[in-house]
Amino acid sequence: MIPDSLPILSHKLYAAPTVFTPENLLREARRQKSIREGSVPAVCVLDPDGDIVQHLVNTGQARPNAHWACYHTKLYDFSHAGIKYGMGAFHLS
Repeated sequence: MIPDSLPILSHKLYAAPTVFTPENLLREARRQKSIREGSVPAVCVLDPDGDIVQHLVNTGQARPNAHWACYHTKLYDFSHAGIKYGMGAFHLS
């Protein structure tokens, strides 16, 4: 039970399904950022510092994914040994 001293947490419908589904979030991000629907590579790798992505971009091996609808990361496409990858980074300008 939620104590009355925490009004922001009381009177909530915790068993109700969320309205923040991945589909809704992506749809709204695409709408707000004017990004057309499309696909991203099936295999994606996170590069938290962006060092690997920066190297791939600087050497012409990666390019931004035109369909990535995130506000806090960028996704870059690259291929290695015939396999397409997505490389996500937080810290790129």
